[in-house]
Formats: sequence, structure tokens, C-alpha cells
Amino acid sequence: MLTITNLHYKIAGRSLFEGASVTLPTGSKTGFVGKNGSGKTTLFQLIQGFLAPEQGSIELNKRARIGAVAQEAPASEVSVLDMVLLADKERTALLQEAETAEDAHRIAEIHTRLADIDAHTAEGRASSILKGLGFSNERQSAPCRELSGGWRMRVALAGVLFSQPDLLLLDEPTNYLDLEGTLWLERYLATYPYTVFMISHDRDLLNKAVTSIIHLERGKLTYYSGNYDTFAETRRMQMDLQNKAREKTLGQIEHMQKFVDRFRAKATKAKQAQSRIKAIQKLRPPEALFDEYAAPFSFQQPKKSPATPMITFDNVSVGYGDTVILSRITNRIDPDDRIALIGPNGNGKSTFAKLLSGELRPMAGQMLKARTLEVAYFAQHQLDHLKPELTPYEHVIDLMPQDSEARRRARVAQMGLSTTRMDTKAKNLSGGERARLLMGLITFGGPGMLILDEPTNHLDIDSRDALVHALNDYKGAVLIISHDRHLIEATCDTLWIAENGTVTPFDDDLDGYQRTLVSGSSNGGAQGGGPASDRKRERQEAAARRAELAPLRKEIKAIEQKLEWKRKDLAKVDKQLEDPALYSGDPDKAIRLGMEKSKFEGEIATLEDHWLEKSAALEDAQADS
Repeated sequence: MLTITNLHYKIAGRSLFEGASVTLPTGSKTGFVGKNGSGKTTLFQLIQGFLAPEQGSIELNKRARIGAVAQEAPASEVSVLDMVLLADKERTALLQEAETAEDAHRIAEIHTRLADIDAHTAEGRASSILKGLGFSNERQSAPCRELSGGWRMRVALAGVLFSQPDLLLLDEPTNYLDLEGTLWLERYLATYPYTVFMISHDRDLLNKAVTSIIHLERGKLTYYSGNYDTFAETRRMQMDLQNKAREKTLGQIEHMQKFVDRFRAKATKAKQAQSRIKAIQKLRPPEALFDEYAAPFSFQQPKKSPATPMITFDNVSVGYGDTVILSRITNRIDPDDRIALIGPNGNGKSTFAKLLSGELRPMAGQMLKARTLEVAYFAQHQLDHLKPELTPYEHVIDLMPQDSEARRRARVAQMGLSTTRMDTKAKNLSGGERARLLMGLITFGGPGMLILDEPTNHLDIDSRDALVHALNDYKGAVLIISHDRHLIEATCDTLWIAENGTVTPFDDDLDGYQRTLVSGSSNGGAQGGGPASDRKRERQEAAARRAELAPLRKEIKAIEQKLEWKRKDLAKVDKQLEDPALYSGDPDKAIRLGMEKSKFEGEIATLEDHWLEKSAALEDAQADS
């Protein structure tokens, strides 16, 4: 399908490709990975002919049709469904010609071709794709001008999927999708009948939708069979083997060099020394392989420990103006909560995030926050709050007015920005760099809670892993809205779902939620699990069951919090009792600490029994339902 040979290309004097060669087999599903800024999108532009190689060649099958999402669908009066249908240019042209053609033979040819391309099912196929990407029947009939930029990007994606090109080029297709849309796309691509070449940093998508990986590193392209996990393991093994071979060769060179240094001047050994000099010149150690550097994230720890619970909701409603988006919210957030907020786009996830951050106020009900609680809120629209003409260093000056330049630069470096990038204007930073800067700024004061709305959209895989480590090191509460399943599974232990106009806990894990989507028991998707009324009733019944069990879950969570406190108190007493100096001083102190230890152990045992009892009750209730 695609053959790249000895490709060379530079941008602004920086070499992106240096003798890169690779072959993409026909019909393959291939993920394209590499660090941000390494040249992946540039290669797509070279493949499409928008750019010309400086050296080398890019060869495609002569009749191959290339499809890519270049930009969002226009904000026109054309309906969403019709905009997708227009993406099949051959069908559109044939239908137009059929209206004016007069020659009987040509009319017959047109209708034969329309039958060959299955034109009579076009509307059904287009509608199915749109449903999978989250468009209701009503929204499919609406004009594109009513959609936001993110939804028009979905229309453009639907159009290129509908047109079914021979080579489908996708550049971060999940950036504008929610989890539901991502799962649908994953299933769609796995069965796509032609060749797929996809840039993505979504580890789960690369594990389930592709069967090969092309890796761009240091200007070279390398093809690997298997999904992303197989690629990562294979590459790690190759690196280990090559680095061991390098060490062995360097050891041989060092050994021979010592002989040369010792005996070069001796006439009896001169011939042997010259022989070893020639051998050293022939030995070429393999190049050292190592992972490209991924700067870490670092969040300031909470300066104050908020009370428990940090936030409580009692029948809260929230929305915009007079329009209620969410209602009947009754729940709580504690200092150690790690929550993933899931649910289809348009169901109020971002609205709930704005409620937590203080951008929106409750329209009804009662929401109480701990007085000392500071909340940091990251969302894609927040990137607009950065000052484009200021550098990252200049952004922190007002936050550190009394500090030296060295301390300010050290703080910017903690955000993951290099020395050169911290003096680059914000408007010239990459999307990932701006995301790092914003996260560093909003967490500058040590907030007690982080709210992250799609934080990984501009991050490569290594940077996503760095974000996971930073979140796991952070000691405050976290709420994440994301389509990145790896991020959710690695950092969150609680799922809340936004649906049916409210936010409630979800009893199962992420795999369980995905199963409900695939089976059609949740909304949307190209697949249905029965009439819409049945699915709605099932969701309502499930929500009712969750509401019934909510008090029991709260009791269990409160017990777990008390257990954590008691164990910390016990650890402090144990540490004092382990100090030998204790027993050479006041004996009453040792006795008192021993009594405290016994007391804490008894309280912990009682709480553990209580926890087991409540947990068993919850399991029984879930089994009965």
C-alpha cells in the first residue's frame, strides 16, 4: 500500500527524517507513535502530497484513495447527515449526473455503479457512523452551524470514515471523542476493510484497534508487528540486547587498548600491538539505545488538609441561566478520593466540573465546601487564559515576586519545560507544553483538589505516563474527565457517571462500563440492545439501585477513612516505642504510649469488623439486585 524509501526532510533547519524507510502492507491496521514534535503529522502531509520530500520517495498504489480529517466540517446550513453523505464524492457526482443524463447507456452505467458502491444503503451507513460518534437522530438532522468546533470535528471524522478510502490517515482521532465514542471507533477500526495508518497516544486504542506499530525515533521509521504492548516489550528487549552488545564490544576495545598502551614501545611486542590497533579500528560498538527523555510532571502538595468531607451535595441542581443541566445530585467528596467522571458528551460532565471549581453556583439544593479547600481546574478552554505574548518564566514572576530568577526557573523546570522552552512565548509552545504550563500554574499554591477535564489530549504516551506518576504522588483529591482508559485505570478507584440529568456513583469498574456500552445497555453507539424505551428503563432502574445502595457505600467509605486515621496514629506511637532513648527516660511515658498502642489496636480491630460487616451487606445487596 505505502512504501517510504530513504526519506529526508527538515523544518526550520531541524531534521525530522534522515534516511527513513518503511513499508506499510495493504490492509494493515497500523499505529504511528513517537514523541510530540518528532514529525508524525509532517509525514502525513508528505504522504498526501501537501509537502515534498527533500530526498527519497513515497510511493502509493496508483489507484489508492487517501482519506484524512484535514479540518472541522464547515458551519453551514447543510444538515449533519447530508454533510457526511457529501464526503463520498463519487456517489455525490453520480447522483448529480443521474438527474441530468439523457443517454440511456450512460444512465444504465450510472445506476449500475451506484448499485456497485451500495449507494442505496448510504444514508443508513452514514447514520450508523454518526450514532457511534454520539449524534442523536435529532442532531443528525440539524444544520452543522449549530455545532461547536469539537462536534464539527466529529462530523469531519464521520465523513472520512463513511467515504472508506483505501488508505485511512487518522491524526489523534480520539481528541474530540468521549469514552463512548472512543470505544465505538476502536471497534469500527478493528473491522475496517482497508488500510489504516493512525497517529495516536491512546494506549488502549493502540492495543485493540491495530495489529502493527510504526515507531518514529531520531529520524528513523521502524515497523513492528503486534499491538502497542507487544511493540513496547519488543523494543525494550532490542534495547537491552543492543546495549549489552555495546558494553561487550567496549570491554573488548578497552582490554586490547591496555595491551597496546603497555607493549607498543617494546620491540618484541610491537607487531602484536599493531595487530590489536587494527582490530580496535575495525570494532564498531553498536549505538547506545535509550528512551527519549520525557519530562516529569510535579504538582504542589496540598498546603492545608481540608476537613472530611471536603464537599457535600444535597439534592443539588446546576445549569446555565434558567436551564437546568444536572439535578438530584446527592453525594460527597473526601480528601483521598480519586474519581473518574464518565458518561457520553452532552450529559453534563464539564458542567459538574465547573460546579466543583466554583465557575457555576448551585441553582437549587445545598453544596457545602470545606473552608480551607482550594480547587485547581484544568480544561482545554483554560488554555486560552495563558498570556500568548509571555514566556513560561514571565508567567511565574507575579506568583514569585520576592524570589530570585534561579528559583523561578527551577519552578518552571518542575512543570516539565526545558531551559530553552521556558523563554519561548506561550503562543509558540506546543499543545503539550502549554498543557504542562497551565497545570503548573493552576497547582502553584498547593490546592486540595485537582479537576482535570481531558488533560491528555496534547500529551504523548511517555508524558501521559509521567502524568500518571504525578497524580499518584499527589495527596489531594482528584476528579478526572477523560477518554484515556489507561489514565483512569492507573489513577482512579471510583467511577461516577453523568447520565439521565444527574451524577451518581457507578457500581462496577471501567471494564463493566464498557460491557454495558457494547451490549447496548447504555446510550448511543452503532449497536443497539433493544428498543430505546427498554434501554432507558434499564438505566433508570440501575440508577435507582445505585441510589438505594449509596448510604451503605458512604458508611463503608467513612469507616475506611477512620481506619486510615487510626493506622496513622498507631504508626506514630509505634515509631516512638521503637526509640531506645524512650526507655532510659521517664517510665510513665513508655507506659502511656503502650496503653495508647493497645487502645488504637482495639479500635482498629473494631472498625475492621464493622467494615467487613458492611462490605458483606453491600455484596449481598448487589447480588440480590
